[in-house]
Amino acid sequence: MDTLSYKTISANKATAKKEWVVIDASGQTLGRLASKVAMLLRGKYKPSFTPHVDCGDNVVIINADKVVLTGNKWTDRVYLRYTGYPGGQRETTPQVLMGKGADRLMHKVVKGMLPKNKLGAALLKNLYVYGGAEHKHDAQQPKVIDINTLK
Repeated sequence: MDTLSYKTISANKATAKKEWVVIDASGQTLGRLASKVAMLLRGKYKPSFTPHVDCGDNVVIINADKVVLTGNKWTDRVYLRYTGYPGGQRETTPQVLMGKGADRLMHKVVKGMLPKNKLGAALLKNLYVYGGAEHKHDAQQPKVIDINTLK
């Protein structure tokens, strides 16, 4: 058997095939939706997945204001952040974040599911979230996918 014929192919920025996808978030549970979006952003479903390269897709989420949280999570869940000053720990709820904009909550949740390094910051720039059904990425000809069919 010729072992030289089995070469591991590693994707790079030039060879990565990035696509544009649209996801409708209406009626979807926030955490389950965010984990699948993080998988799409990272590109883990692709055969050419490379851990240190941005080979994921550009994801457009529409109807983000219609996302669902079960139970009392809108008011009882607490997100913490720290300003850097003594006594500077601040807390907020999903309801407050949604009041500031539908994209704030989705960005926060998806960011927590991406790597905590420069790659994660670059991947988050490929996420576009809109509260309504309209988006401005028609020129990229995104394909609409059903998030429930993804594994």
